[in-house]
Amino acid sequence: MGVGCWRNPLLLLAALILAARLGHFQRWEGFQEKSTSMKNMNSTLKFFIETYNNASNDTYLFQVDKLLRSQMQLTTGVEYMVTVKISRTKCERNGTRNHSCPIQNKKKLKKSFICDFLVYTVPWMNYYQLWNNSCLEA
Repeated sequence: MGVGCWRNPLLLLAALILAARLGHFQRWEGFQEKSTSMKNMNSTLKFFIETYNNASNDTYLFQVDKLLRSQMQLTTGVEYMVTVKISRTKCERNGTRNHSCPIQNKKKLKKSFICDFLVYTVPWMNYYQLWNNSCLEA
């Protein structure tokens, strides 16, 4: 087969269909359910809550209280579509950032949100970008 045979568009189309049927092209499967283990999602959740706290005007910091749903999709990096419950902590925004901030238990100060967000990450380059998020009071 010479180079000239690829000039025929029908022959090229047939070759592409055959290659696809034989599995020579990687298929993007779309979003797949992922384990709802916070340990597996630690860096993505940390990125999200830091971004949320930086944008928030609340006096207190929030933290992820519970991972409710997690889906991932492989693209040029990894996309995570996640649903979490976040809750207000006892740590004030201007105070020292303590990794073990307890959740607020005073009735007047308690506040929680259910947040859906989409993060694009290239984990091997430590790159994260928040593409979309929305939070509703829980």
